[in-house]
Amino acid sequence: MATKPLTRARIGVLMGGRSSEREISLRTGLAVHRALLRRGYDAVTIDVDGSLLRQLRAKKVALAFLALHGPGGEDGTIQGLLESIGMPYTGSGVRASAIAMHKVTAKALLASHGVPVPPGAVLPEERGRGLPRSLPTGLRWPVVVKPAAEGSTIGVSIVRRPAEWRPALRRAYRYDREVIVESYIAGHEVAVSVLAGATKPAALPPVEIVAPGGFYDYAAKYTKGRTRYLCPAPLPAAVIRKIKALATSAYQVIGCEGAARVDFRVTQKDRPYVLEINTIPGMTETSLLPMAAAQAGLDYDSLTETILRSAIDRRQAGQLVGQRARAKDARSSRSKR
Repeated sequence: MATKPLTRARIGVLMGGRSSEREISLRTGLAVHRALLRRGYDAVTIDVDGSLLRQLRAKKVALAFLALHGPGGEDGTIQGLLESIGMPYTGSGVRASAIAMHKVTAKALLASHGVPVPPGAVLPEERGRGLPRSLPTGLRWPVVVKPAAEGSTIGVSIVRRPAEWRPALRRAYRYDREVIVESYIAGHEVAVSVLAGATKPAALPPVEIVAPGGFYDYAAKYTKGRTRYLCPAPLPAAVIRKIKALATSAYQVIGCEGAARVDFRVTQKDRPYVLEINTIPGMTETSLLPMAAAQAGLDYDSLTETILRSAIDRRQAGQLVGQRARAKDARSSRSKR
Protein backbone atom coordinates (compact mmCIF):
# COMPACT_ATOMS: atom_id res chain seq x y z
CA MET A 1 0.00 0.00 0.00
CA ALA A 2 1.38 3.41 -0.98
CA THR A 3 2.19 5.78 1.86
CA LYS A 4 2.16 9.55 1.88
CA PRO A 5 5.68 11.07 1.77
CA LEU A 6 6.82 12.81 4.93
CA THR A 7 7.76 15.91 2.93
CA ARG A 8 7.24 17.41 -0.51
CA ALA A 9 10.56 19.24 -0.31
CA ARG A 10 13.23 18.24 -2.82
CA ILE A 11 15.82 15.93 -1.27
CA GLY A 12 19.43 15.93 -2.38
CA VAL A 13 21.25 12.65 -1.73
CA LEU A 14 24.84 13.73 -1.06
CA MET A 15 27.30 11.00 -1.95
CA GLY A 16 30.76 10.30 -3.35
CA GLY A 17 33.09 12.97 -2.04
CA ARG A 18 36.86 12.72 -2.00
CA SER A 19 37.58 10.33 0.88
CA SER A 20 39.04 6.85 0.52
CA GLU A 21 35.47 5.54 0.99
CA ARG A 22 34.16 7.25 -2.14
CA GLU A 23 33.11 4.06 -3.96
CA ILE A 24 31.14 2.77 -0.99
CA SER A 25 29.49 6.16 -0.57
CA LEU A 26 28.37 6.12 -4.21
CA ARG A 27 26.83 2.68 -3.73
CA THR A 28 25.07 3.82 -0.57
CA GLY A 29 23.82 7.00 -2.21
CA LEU A 30 22.41 5.30 -5.29
CA ALA A 31 20.58 2.72 -3.16
CA VAL A 32 19.12 5.46 -0.94
CA HIS A 33 18.05 7.48 -3.97
CA ARG A 34 16.22 4.52 -5.48
CA ALA A 35 14.44 3.90 -2.17
CA LEU A 36 13.32 7.53 -1.91
CA LEU A 37 11.96 7.46 -5.46
CA ARG A 38 10.07 4.25 -4.73
CA ARG A 39 8.47 6.00 -1.75
CA GLY A 40 7.33 8.90 -3.92
CA TYR A 41 9.87 11.53 -2.85
CA ASP A 42 11.29 14.23 -5.10
CA ALA A 43 14.94 13.21 -4.82
CA VAL A 44 18.10 13.93 -6.81
CA THR A 45 21.68 12.70 -6.47
CA ILE A 46 24.64 15.01 -5.90
CA ASP A 47 28.24 13.86 -6.22
CA VAL A 48 29.95 16.09 -3.67
CA ASP A 49 32.88 18.20 -4.86
CA GLY A 50 33.92 21.85 -4.80
CA SER A 51 30.75 22.83 -6.65
CA LEU A 52 28.42 21.53 -3.92
CA LEU A 53 26.79 24.85 -3.09
CA ARG A 54 26.20 25.58 -6.78
CA GLN A 55 24.71 22.12 -7.27
CA LEU A 56 22.38 22.52 -4.29
CA ARG A 57 21.09 25.83 -5.67
CA ALA A 58 20.85 24.63 -9.27
CA LYS A 59 18.88 21.51 -8.28
CA LYS A 60 16.72 23.48 -5.81
CA VAL A 61 17.47 21.10 -2.94
CA ALA A 62 15.70 21.83 0.35
CA LEU A 63 16.82 18.82 2.44
CA ALA A 64 20.07 16.86 2.34
CA PHE A 65 20.22 13.09 2.83
CA LEU A 66 23.84 12.38 3.75
CA ALA A 67 25.27 9.21 2.21
CA LEU A 68 28.89 10.29 2.61
CA HIS A 69 31.51 8.20 4.42
CA GLY A 70 34.88 9.08 5.87
CA PRO A 71 36.70 12.42 6.26
CA GLY A 72 34.99 15.36 4.63
CA GLY A 73 31.56 13.75 4.87
CA GLU A 74 31.22 12.00 8.19
CA ASP A 75 33.42 14.21 10.36
CA GLY A 76 31.25 17.30 10.79
CA THR A 77 32.71 19.19 7.82
CA ILE A 78 29.75 18.87 5.46
CA GLN A 79 27.36 19.18 8.40
CA GLY A 80 28.90 22.54 9.28
CA LEU A 81 28.61 23.75 5.70
CA LEU A 82 24.92 22.81 5.58
CA GLU A 83 24.33 24.47 8.95
CA SER A 84 25.88 27.67 7.61
CA ILE A 85 23.35 27.86 4.77
CA GLY A 86 20.44 26.75 6.92
CA MET A 87 19.85 23.44 5.10
CA PRO A 88 18.50 20.53 7.18
CA TYR A 89 20.28 17.20 6.79
CA THR A 90 20.00 13.62 8.01
CA GLY A 91 21.93 12.08 10.84
CA SER A 92 24.14 13.49 13.55
CA GLY A 93 25.09 17.13 13.92
CA VAL A 94 28.48 18.82 13.69
CA ARG A 95 29.69 18.05 17.21
CA ALA A 96 28.67 14.38 17.33
CA SER A 97 29.99 13.75 13.81
CA ALA A 98 33.39 15.27 14.62
CA ILE A 99 33.73 13.39 17.90
CA ALA A 100 32.72 10.01 16.51
CA MET A 101 35.03 10.31 13.50
CA HIS A 102 38.06 11.08 15.66
CA LYS A 103 38.51 7.77 17.47
CA VAL A 104 40.85 9.23 20.10
CA THR A 105 38.26 11.76 21.24
CA ALA A 106 35.38 9.29 21.01
CA LYS A 107 37.19 6.67 23.10
CA ALA A 108 38.08 9.20 25.79
CA LEU A 109 34.50 10.47 25.99
CA LEU A 110 32.99 6.99 26.08
CA ALA A 111 35.45 5.81 28.74
CA SER A 112 34.65 8.86 30.90
CA HIS A 113 31.01 7.75 30.88
CA GLY A 114 31.80 4.17 31.87
CA VAL A 115 31.53 2.63 28.41
CA PRO A 116 34.22 -0.10 28.12
CA VAL A 117 36.82 0.48 25.39
CA PRO A 118 40.05 -1.44 24.66
CA PRO A 119 43.18 -0.20 26.45
CA GLY A 120 45.50 1.66 24.11
CA ALA A 121 47.66 4.65 23.32
CA VAL A 122 47.92 7.43 20.75
CA LEU A 123 51.08 7.88 18.67
CA PRO A 124 51.29 11.26 16.89
CA GLU A 125 53.51 11.21 13.83
CA GLU A 126 56.92 12.70 14.63
CA ARG A 127 58.49 13.46 11.29
CA GLY A 128 62.25 13.29 11.19
CA ARG A 129 62.49 11.13 14.32
CA GLY A 130 61.72 7.74 12.84
CA LEU A 131 59.12 5.20 13.92
CA PRO A 132 59.05 3.78 17.46
CA ARG A 133 60.65 0.35 17.69
CA SER A 134 58.63 -0.92 20.64
CA LEU A 135 55.03 -0.98 21.81
CA PRO A 136 53.67 1.76 24.06
CA THR A 137 53.98 1.00 27.77
CA GLY A 138 51.35 -1.40 29.08
CA LEU A 139 50.56 -3.08 25.74
CA ARG A 140 51.67 -6.46 24.46
CA TRP A 141 51.19 -8.49 21.29
CA PRO A 142 48.84 -8.73 19.52
CA VAL A 143 47.71 -5.14 19.00
CA VAL A 144 45.55 -3.25 16.51
CA VAL A 145 47.10 -0.28 14.72
CA LYS A 146 44.73 2.17 13.02
CA PRO A 147 44.48 5.78 11.82
CA ALA A 148 42.70 8.08 14.28
CA ALA A 149 40.12 9.28 11.75
CA GLU A 150 39.35 6.78 9.01
CA GLY A 151 36.57 4.31 8.32
CA SER A 152 35.90 0.98 6.55
CA THR A 153 38.98 -0.54 8.24
CA ILE A 154 41.20 1.50 5.91
CA GLY A 155 44.80 1.62 7.15
CA VAL A 156 44.08 -0.87 9.95
CA SER A 157 46.40 -3.78 10.81
CA ILE A 158 46.37 -6.55 13.38
CA VAL A 159 49.97 -6.83 14.52
CA ARG A 160 50.89 -10.18 16.04
CA ARG A 161 54.69 -10.01 16.14
CA PRO A 162 57.45 -7.36 16.21
CA ALA A 163 58.35 -7.74 12.51
CA GLU A 164 54.88 -6.43 11.56
CA TRP A 165 54.98 -3.43 13.91
CA ARG A 166 56.69 -0.70 11.90
CA PRO A 167 55.10 -1.62 8.53
CA ALA A 168 51.71 -1.32 10.24
CA LEU A 169 52.60 2.13 11.56
CA ARG A 170 53.73 3.26 8.09
CA ARG A 171 50.47 2.07 6.62
CA ALA A 172 48.35 3.88 9.21
CA TYR A 173 50.33 7.12 8.93
CA ARG A 174 49.51 7.25 5.23
CA TYR A 175 45.95 8.14 6.25
CA ASP A 176 46.38 10.21 9.41
CA ARG A 177 49.05 12.00 11.45
CA GLU A 178 47.73 10.32 14.59
CA VAL A 179 47.64 6.56 15.07
CA ILE A 180 45.86 4.53 17.72
CA VAL A 181 47.49 1.39 19.09
CA GLU A 182 45.20 -0.74 21.22
CA SER A 183 44.99 -4.23 22.62
CA TYR A 184 43.56 -6.79 20.23
CA ILE A 185 40.39 -8.19 21.79
CA ALA A 186 39.98 -11.83 20.82
CA GLY A 187 36.42 -13.06 20.48
CA HIS A 188 33.25 -12.21 18.58
CA GLU A 189 32.95 -9.20 16.25
CA VAL A 190 29.49 -7.71 16.68
CA ALA A 191 27.76 -4.60 15.36
CA VAL A 192 24.72 -2.99 16.95
CA SER A 193 22.83 -0.36 14.95
CA VAL A 194 20.86 2.29 16.80
CA LEU A 195 17.96 4.14 15.22
CA ALA A 196 16.23 7.22 16.58
CA GLY A 197 12.59 6.49 17.27
CA ALA A 198 9.63 8.74 17.97
CA THR A 199 10.66 9.25 21.60
CA LYS A 200 14.10 7.70 22.16
CA PRO A 201 16.82 5.77 20.31
CA ALA A 202 16.38 2.02 20.00
CA ALA A 203 19.02 -0.65 19.39
CA LEU A 204 18.34 -3.08 16.54
CA PRO A 205 19.21 -6.79 16.67
CA PRO A 206 22.99 -7.31 16.85
CA VAL A 207 24.85 -8.76 13.87
CA GLU A 208 27.82 -11.07 14.40
CA ILE A 209 30.46 -10.85 11.68
CA VAL A 210 32.41 -13.97 10.76
CA ALA A 211 35.13 -12.77 8.41
CA PRO A 212 37.67 -14.94 6.55
CA GLY A 213 40.84 -15.16 8.61
CA GLY A 214 39.12 -13.37 11.48
CA PHE A 215 39.83 -9.88 10.10
CA TYR A 216 36.89 -7.81 8.86
CA ASP A 217 38.92 -5.68 6.44
CA TYR A 218 37.79 -3.62 3.45
CA ALA A 219 37.56 -6.61 1.09
CA ALA A 220 35.67 -8.68 3.66
CA LYS A 221 33.21 -5.81 4.17
CA TYR A 222 32.38 -5.06 0.57
CA THR A 223 32.88 -8.30 -1.37
CA LYS A 224 29.54 -10.05 -1.51
CA GLY A 225 29.61 -13.58 -0.15
CA ARG A 226 33.06 -13.33 1.40
CA THR A 227 31.88 -12.80 4.98
CA ARG A 228 29.15 -14.57 6.95
CA TYR A 229 26.68 -12.49 8.95
CA LEU A 230 24.66 -13.95 11.78
CA CYS A 231 21.60 -11.89 12.64
CA PRO A 232 20.54 -11.92 15.36
CA ALA A 233 23.96 -12.72 16.78
CA PRO A 234 24.01 -16.15 18.49
CA LEU A 235 25.03 -14.79 21.88
CA PRO A 236 23.45 -15.39 25.30
CA ALA A 237 20.37 -13.28 25.97
CA ALA A 238 22.10 -11.45 28.82
CA VAL A 239 24.98 -10.46 26.53
CA ILE A 240 22.55 -9.27 23.85
CA ARG A 241 20.79 -7.06 26.40
CA LYS A 242 24.10 -5.69 27.63
CA ILE A 243 25.55 -4.76 24.24
CA LYS A 244 22.26 -3.22 23.10
CA ALA A 245 22.24 -1.08 26.26
CA LEU A 246 25.89 -0.11 25.72
CA ALA A 247 25.22 0.77 22.08
CA THR A 248 22.33 3.03 23.07
CA SER A 249 24.46 4.60 25.81
CA ALA A 250 27.32 5.26 23.35
CA TYR A 251 24.85 6.81 20.88
CA GLN A 252 23.58 9.17 23.58
CA VAL A 253 27.01 10.01 25.02
CA ILE A 254 28.32 11.04 21.60
CA GLY A 255 25.07 12.92 20.89
CA CYS A 256 24.06 11.05 17.74
CA GLU A 257 20.88 11.57 15.75
CA GLY A 258 19.20 9.46 13.07
CA ALA A 259 21.00 6.16 12.52
CA ALA A 260 24.37 5.08 13.90
CA ARG A 261 26.25 1.81 14.27
CA VAL A 262 28.34 0.78 17.26
CA ASP A 263 31.05 -1.83 16.66
CA PHE A 264 32.04 -4.25 19.44
CA ARG A 265 34.40 -7.05 20.26
CA VAL A 266 32.94 -9.53 22.76
CA THR A 267 35.42 -11.81 24.53
CA GLN A 268 34.96 -15.54 25.01
CA LYS A 269 33.98 -14.68 28.58
CA ASP A 270 31.19 -12.43 27.22
CA ARG A 271 32.87 -9.14 28.11
CA PRO A 272 32.06 -6.44 25.50
CA TYR A 273 34.30 -3.58 24.37
CA VAL A 274 33.20 -0.71 22.12
CA LEU A 275 35.63 -0.23 19.22
CA GLU A 276 34.03 2.75 17.49
CA ILE A 277 30.78 4.40 16.46
CA ASN A 278 29.78 5.22 12.88
CA THR A 279 27.42 8.17 12.42
CA ILE A 280 26.61 7.45 8.75
CA PRO A 281 26.45 3.66 8.50
CA GLY A 282 26.65 2.07 5.07
CA MET A 283 23.43 1.33 3.22
CA THR A 284 24.74 -1.01 0.49
CA GLU A 285 23.46 -4.52 -0.23
CA THR A 286 26.06 -5.96 2.20
CA SER A 287 25.71 -3.29 4.91
CA LEU A 288 24.91 -4.16 8.50
CA LEU A 289 22.30 -1.48 9.26
CA PRO A 290 19.77 -2.66 6.61
CA MET A 291 20.40 -6.26 7.70
CA ALA A 292 19.62 -5.49 11.33
CA ALA A 293 16.60 -3.37 10.38
CA ALA A 294 15.20 -6.23 8.28
CA GLN A 295 15.53 -8.57 11.25
CA ALA A 296 13.51 -6.02 13.26
CA GLY A 297 10.80 -5.96 10.58
CA LEU A 298 11.87 -2.72 8.88
CA ASP A 299 12.46 -3.04 5.13
CA TYR A 300 15.04 -0.96 3.26
CA ASP A 301 12.64 1.71 2.04
CA SER A 302 11.09 2.13 5.50
CA LEU A 303 14.56 2.37 7.02
CA THR A 304 15.51 5.10 4.54
CA GLU A 305 12.37 7.01 5.40
CA THR A 306 13.03 6.66 9.12
CA ILE A 307 16.49 8.18 8.66
CA LEU A 308 14.93 10.97 6.60
CA ARG A 309 12.93 11.96 9.66
CA SER A 310 16.08 13.30 11.32
CA ALA A 311 16.35 15.97 8.61
CA ILE A 312 12.67 16.83 8.93
CA ASP A 313 13.00 17.04 12.72
CA ARG A 314 16.03 19.31 12.32
CA ARG A 315 14.08 21.58 9.94
CA GLN A 316 11.17 21.79 12.37
CA ALA A 317 13.53 22.52 15.26
CA GLY A 318 15.15 25.29 13.22
CA GLN A 319 11.77 26.78 12.41
CA LEU A 320 10.85 26.73 16.10
CA VAL A 321 14.11 28.45 17.05
CA GLY A 322 13.46 31.06 14.37
CA GLN A 323 9.94 31.69 15.65
CA ARG A 324 11.22 32.13 19.20
CA ALA A 325 13.95 34.49 18.06
CA ARG A 326 11.46 36.62 16.11
CA ALA A 327 9.10 36.70 19.08
CA LYS A 328 11.96 37.76 21.38
CA ASP A 329 12.97 40.51 18.94
CA ALA A 330 9.37 41.71 18.81
CA ARG A 331 9.15 41.87 22.61
CA SER A 332 12.47 43.71 22.80
CA SER A 333 11.32 46.20 20.16
CA ARG A 334 8.08 46.91 22.05
CA SER A 335 9.95 47.44 25.34
CA LYS A 336 12.12 50.13 23.73
CA ARG A 337 9.21 52.21 22.49
